[in-house]
Amino acid sequence: MKGHLLFLFILCSIPCLSQESTFTEEEVSISKWIDGTLLSPNENEKPNLAIIIAGSGPTNRNGNQNFLKNNSLKKLAEGLTNNGIATFRYDKRIVKQIKQGNVDKNITFDDFIDDAKDVIEYFKASNTYNKVYVIGHSQGSLVGMIAAKNLADGFISLAGAGNNIGDVIVEQVTTMAPQLGEEAQKIVTKLKQGKTTKDYPVALTSVFNADVQKFMINWMQYNPTEIIAELDMPILLINGTKDLQVSEREANLLKEANDKATLIIIENMNHVFFQIEGDDLENSKSYNEAFRPISSELITSITDFIK
Repeated sequence: MKGHLLFLFILCSIPCLSQESTFTEEEVSISKWIDGTLLSPNENEKPNLAIIIAGSGPTNRNGNQNFLKNNSLKKLAEGLTNNGIATFRYDKRIVKQIKQGNVDKNITFDDFIDDAKDVIEYFKASNTYNKVYVIGHSQGSLVGMIAAKNLADGFISLAGAGNNIGDVIVEQVTTMAPQLGEEAQKIVTKLKQGKTTKDYPVALTSVFNADVQKFMINWMQYNPTEIIAELDMPILLINGTKDLQVSEREANLLKEANDKATLIIIENMNHVFFQIEGDDLENSKSYNEAFRPISSELITSITDFIK
């Protein structure tokens, strides 16, 4: 009987031992609007730090939105910290505003850039880290490359656009609804000129509604290829072949603009870092499937680049 109890105790103990954490977790408040999670590896007194900047929309520090939970950025952070790299991921200011029921309708793209700069400066001033890297995902790629200039020690773009966001929108609309492509181009042309418009089809309301036009005008002032060409630091560009939102062409444009950058294309990786073997339906469903592991090649590629 004692032998059976001992065997049972050993079996029960194994999961506890295997789940022993290799890092510590701490909540850090950077400013009025920015709160985030800092993960620090246990066995590294002065590690490199990777600051992770989320993509478009009300995306939180884990890579999730209200009805989409995939924990992509959380898994990225934990994967890197398990490899000895400290990580800080934060909620975009719009996330905190939504939680407080106090959304600023005049929020700008420049606000996101200022927030990213505040985060970088906060950790650089701490003198706790060997080097500070910026990882920007999707929209966060452009935010990150602007904020990183003259502040960070290196920059990593994950699914970042190479074209101006206006041109990206026209391409996406034309691909999904060819009959609306010309209308989308007319609207984008006006926005690039700094002009708002009420003349758009109902079908494009979610893209060009009045509440977001000033934000879009500000965003369209920046051309990623021009900005990355000015970055004088190690640069890593990563895209996946199954990305439904940002094609490999966008990464190639960034590479052409700065030929010192390292470009890695990960086979079958989608926009939220999952490996997709099936069709577009599986791909789109995966955005809300937090049980999936993210690409191990992604973790390895970033780890090798930083180390």
